[in-house]
Amino acid sequence: MGSKSVHALLEDIRLLGTRQFELVEAVRQQVHDAFPEATEAVKYGGILFTTETSFCGVFAYKAHVSVEFSRGALIEDEWGHLEGGGKFRRHLKLKQLADLETWRLADYLPLAHRAAMDED
Repeated sequence: MGSKSVHALLEDIRLLGTRQFELVEAVRQQVHDAFPEATEAVKYGGILFTTETSFCGVFAYKAHVSVEFSRGALIEDEWGHLEGGGKFRRHLKLKQLADLETWRLADYLPLAHRAAMDED
């Protein structure tokens, strides 16, 4: 785990803004609903979620919250919502709670997990 605890990072995010805090908490809930065994660790300024391997993370910014998928480039993106053009990562940008449904986070989570597991 990084030098900062998840709780301490959440307090910092709360100071950044109520909207960002609510979005991060909603993402955490969806991840834990899909993968109750997932652990959380602070890394790279966000919260990384891991089962047998890290598969996604949530990062709060001033204008949005980003859900990053470690091996998102391997996801067959049938809905076309993933952003990014790097070698591995892809992300969803969330600006309001409704975006969790609009951008289908619950549908992407198992795909992101499978993609990360296939690479190990």
